[in-house]
Amino acid sequence: MTAQLPLRPARFAALVTSSLLLAACSSGSDGTTAGATTPRSGGTLTFAVGSDSGCVDPQQVGSNDTIYSVRQLVDSLTDQDPKTGKIVPWLAKSWEVSPDARQFTFHLRPGVTFSDGSALTAQVVKDNFDAVPKLGALGTLAQGYLSGVASTTAVDPLTVRVTFKEPNAQFLQATSTHSLGIESSASVRLSPQEKCSKGIVGSGPFTLARYVQNQSVTLAKRAKYAWGSSLWAKQGEAYLDKLVFKVVPEAGVRAGSLQSGQVDAISSVGKANEAALQGGSVNLQRRANPGVVFGLSLNNARPLLKDVRVRQAISAAIDRRQVATTVFPTGTQPATSVLAHTTPGYADQGTGLAFDAAKAKSLLIAAGWQAGGDGIRTKDGARLSLAVKWFANSATNQPALELIQQQLKEVGIDVVLQQFQIAQIAQVQQSGDYDGLWGNVTRADPDILRTSFSTKLANWSRLPATSLDTLLTEAAATTDPAKRAGLVAQAQKLIVGNAYTVPVVELQTQLGVAKKVHGLAFDASSRIELHDTWIG
Repeated sequence: MTAQLPLRPARFAALVTSSLLLAACSSGSDGTTAGATTPRSGGTLTFAVGSDSGCVDPQQVGSNDTIYSVRQLVDSLTDQDPKTGKIVPWLAKSWEVSPDARQFTFHLRPGVTFSDGSALTAQVVKDNFDAVPKLGALGTLAQGYLSGVASTTAVDPLTVRVTFKEPNAQFLQATSTHSLGIESSASVRLSPQEKCSKGIVGSGPFTLARYVQNQSVTLAKRAKYAWGSSLWAKQGEAYLDKLVFKVVPEAGVRAGSLQSGQVDAISSVGKANEAALQGGSVNLQRRANPGVVFGLSLNNARPLLKDVRVRQAISAAIDRRQVATTVFPTGTQPATSVLAHTTPGYADQGTGLAFDAAKAKSLLIAAGWQAGGDGIRTKDGARLSLAVKWFANSATNQPALELIQQQLKEVGIDVVLQQFQIAQIAQVQQSGDYDGLWGNVTRADPDILRTSFSTKLANWSRLPATSLDTLLTEAAATTDPAKRAGLVAQAQKLIVGNAYTVPVVELQTQLGVAKKVHGLAFDASSRIELHDTWIG
């Protein structure tokens, strides 16, 4: 969790971890390529991504491949320094937080406009926040950030106040995310479906020029842009004239396109393509993602998975280090908690996530599952089989799951893998028709646990109401850093100990970037900012 600014920095500073940043490989930690010369304006950056979420509304997008493009359309009230976790000005030039963290008052920069010419006002911010609960299934992240809001008030044209029913220590950091990026009043009035398909109007450094679903997103530089984040090096307009994000599902094709110069950068570089890309005209830039790690979100409402011994056996049967070193980019760490170690409030639960096949077998025997003739355990005539659904938005997803499938088979668990397109994620999550879901959720704040596991919010693990709800609610309401850290640690211990979900590996974002590209930088959530990026 980040520091609440500016009234109470000392009290909240302990919530910031200094380990948020993992240095980029073959480039500066800010993404600036070694040997850069004088920045120059103009040109087009072509970026190949692996998937399209089927939506170009930042408030409704959760997949990195799409966030890379739509993040450039909107500005946020605040920004978060990826090196320190500190919250800094963006659209809000200053703010106050009440002593009980229930009231947040933001003072907006004057002169900000959206690309349709309309002005940023306190009323526009109010309209944005008031509309978030109506976003529906795709707005889960934004809805979680604003849960418990009592009112949003336009105090005057450039002052907006957000008041919560209970203390809400996570909200300031939430205002730095793309999910609460500010859109024009005209965009807010559109239906969620219209915003997804037609796009939105933002105040960001780029505008949406063209969107062809499952093919490409094209952005154009916003003329006379002059209100960038205080973290950015360049004042005024972006360097690049145009950004083109091409959807190229095959990882090998993306890598080849980068090597041949057909594209300037690619997403999701896995271990299989590292050797081919290293050296020459390409840099590999990587940064560890904070938030909930990659793992299996088990459906605790399924009869099979209501038995904690079965869930614990699944967790014990997975050799996380083998998965991390075999499939994922160099430097990827096996999960040692449900939160990545770069997340403020992380608490090491590694002993509870140790690989122990013998323990897994013992737990299954105790639960009544006996070895079958084909190696798969049975109980009362039923096979021990899990249907795990996953989404084709990362090159590492399938090989990681196939390795986990082999590991679970060794202890007598059959895993059936079912692939879906990332555009179907909300439908699958909402249906609850799965035994397990493979994925992660990125956020540089431990409140992502509440978003993911509270029975009042997303609850992808379909948990019943337990003491975990109380811990997560108290953590969100607690302003004392030490007490809050303790509550978050208890929540992690409860989640791991009961195997409500099965953490596997920490996500590490790795991009392939041509050496002629400079200033391509990671933000605090390991997504990218392209305002300062240039080609030369």
